[in-house]
Amino acid sequence: MLTPAFDLSQDPDFLTIAIRVPYARVSEFDVYFEGSDFKFFAKPYFLRLTLPGRIVENGSEQGSYDADKGIFTIRLPKETPGQHFEGLNMLTALLAPRKSRTAKPLVEEIDASEIPEEVVDDEEFDWEIEQTPYEEVSESALNPQCHYGFGNLRSGVFQRLQDELNDVIDIKNPDFTPAAERRQKRLAAELAKFDPDHYLADFFEDEAIEQILKYNPWWIDKYSKMKAFLEKSQEEENHAALVSFSEEEKYQLRKFVNKSYLLDKKACRQVYYSLIDILLAYCYETRVTEGEKNVESAWNIRKLSPTLCWFETWTNVHEIMVSFGRRVLCYPLYRHFKLVVKACSDTIKILQLGKSAVLKCLLDIHKIFQENDPAYILNDLYISDYCVWIQKVKSKKLAALAEALKEVSLTKAQLGLELEELEAAALLVQEEETALKAAHSVSGQQTLCSSSEASDSEDSDSTVSSGNEDSDSDSEQDELKDSPSETVNSLQGPFLEESSALLIVDGGVCKNTAIQESDANQGKPLASSQPLGVSGPLIEELGEQLKTTVQVSEPKSTTAVNHSNMQERDGRQTPND
Repeated sequence: MLTPAFDLSQDPDFLTIAIRVPYARVSEFDVYFEGSDFKFFAKPYFLRLTLPGRIVENGSEQGSYDADKGIFTIRLPKETPGQHFEGLNMLTALLAPRKSRTAKPLVEEIDASEIPEEVVDDEEFDWEIEQTPYEEVSESALNPQCHYGFGNLRSGVFQRLQDELNDVIDIKNPDFTPAAERRQKRLAAELAKFDPDHYLADFFEDEAIEQILKYNPWWIDKYSKMKAFLEKSQEEENHAALVSFSEEEKYQLRKFVNKSYLLDKKACRQVYYSLIDILLAYCYETRVTEGEKNVESAWNIRKLSPTLCWFETWTNVHEIMVSFGRRVLCYPLYRHFKLVVKACSDTIKILQLGKSAVLKCLLDIHKIFQENDPAYILNDLYISDYCVWIQKVKSKKLAALAEALKEVSLTKAQLGLELEELEAAALLVQEEETALKAAHSVSGQQTLCSSSEASDSEDSDSTVSSGNEDSDSDSEQDELKDSPSETVNSLQGPFLEESSALLIVDGGVCKNTAIQESDANQGKPLASSQPLGVSGPLIEELGEQLKTTVQVSEPKSTTAVNHSNMQERDGRQTPND
């Protein structure tokens, strides 16, 4: 017989069961229901459910069949109208028949009449009571095999699968390693793995971290809706339908074999504590990958959970948080304390959403491990049993666990990695580098200013020298401007006035030239009353004489010196004469 796919829903008066039976012989089917029992048969399908509430046959029951979809829909009246049936999405638990308690753990239940109840009584757990660590040393002296797995109910597994499990867990020979020794080796391995450079790089360059913190996983929206429901109604069961399962998840729930677990108080407490540890690792992985699983997802979850990779046991919630914080800062790609705090907040929300949300997370972990070789072994050791066990857990236990986790205060100093000292030293070095850069910048500016001042002084010196040259050239030009006017006047003299002489022309050469010019012009009568404005040829001739005068007047000092030397020779020769 095949177990068909099915789904349950409810309203205040009816329970609706939808059963998918493709290719079934619908002409022959049977439905039986009484109290909390429901049975359906349509060859080759058979379904037997143990309902969380009682139903009654009073003539108002209804049934229909959709031939296109191959779905039977059966509506059954509740014995107590208005009663809320809890756990309708816990499909594995619904498939389980009722049975009395069994003395053996991990017993598959086949034929029974009662739903198994938790072995632990209903008294409230005091999650903050300090527990005495479980000592396995004395036990290992009598029995060399140590226990691990769900509820510490497994042993001897690694003797058969040592080669395959070396890549799954960090502990060597777990069958012969007591819990205290496991913890010591784990702490030593974490200290050896911690990389200050990697941590400081993520601490100072946290753009990617801030982007991860902004991501909202699926439980954030569900939690907001739950809060809105609780504000409108105090009935907590109203938010149970917020979390739904996909068809693939429902199929996996139907595949699980229902079991009951004989757990004493200590083992039950370990199961709850390990659940926190596993959920913390899952929340970190979901956030950093933004819900997109990759080939590293299985590694991240098992590496961040000491329960999965070291088979760690716990005594209180605080040490779970300390261990998780240390591993986040030692192993994954993103190592930041804010991610530790955020994962804790996410885990609290999941626990407050109830066992449906926790089961959905466990199913996702189961799928990730199942697709990874050889991490699938962790499903057999832990996750599969958790998926079955969580369906029978009371929601108030998860709510109490969430409150215990909410009250935990975790600081960087408690992680034992000297993070605060490391950050302070890094900040001091950063300040020194900043001050050094500022000093270099100031000295560079001073050097630049001094060089600019030197270039400015050079420019000013060149400007002054060029100014002096310009002034000298200007003075020479002024002299030349003055001398032409004087020369013109002196040259104009013989023609304007016969008694005037060229006295202002130096060196005698100009004088002789003027005399030669005047001698050359003798015998040519000039009219002294001739207007200057019409003497064009005369002005041109005077211009030519002006050029000659300027050229001759440049070696003035040399001509004067020669003239004085000639006078001295004449004076010396005079007495002899």
